[in-house]
Amino acid sequence: QVQLVESGGGSVQAGGSLKLSCVASGLIYSRYCMSWVRQAPGKEREGVATIGTDGSKLYADSVKGRFTISRDNAQNTLYLQMNSLKPEDTAMYYCAGRYGGCWRTQFDYWGQGTQVTVSS
Repeated sequence: QVQLVESGGGSVQAGGSLKLSCVASGLIYSRYCMSWVRQAPGKEREGVATIGTDGSKLYADSVKGRFTISRDNAQNTLYLQMNSLKPEDTAMYYCAGRYGGCWRTQFDYWGQGTQVTVSS
């Protein structure tokens, strides 16, 4: 069965950094468009960053210049390097995968999430 397992969340002060990881199993990882999606309490889910099967990347305006998404297809792992963290980055962060193109709006698989808390 397919599993996406996130790790790396935690509590940091504003201006700090965290690196999230998401290990995938049970799927042909290289064929999946992968994304990081976050959800804060009382707010809608927000796409943070996406990396395509060709390595192309997209970022939400709110994280451009501060977050970097990457993938290691040999290790079936997705990463999110988060620098200059702000209190408004506080949320549960999920990795999610879509088979094939990133143009698809529906995700096929989700991880269980990892909590990021940024204090001021």
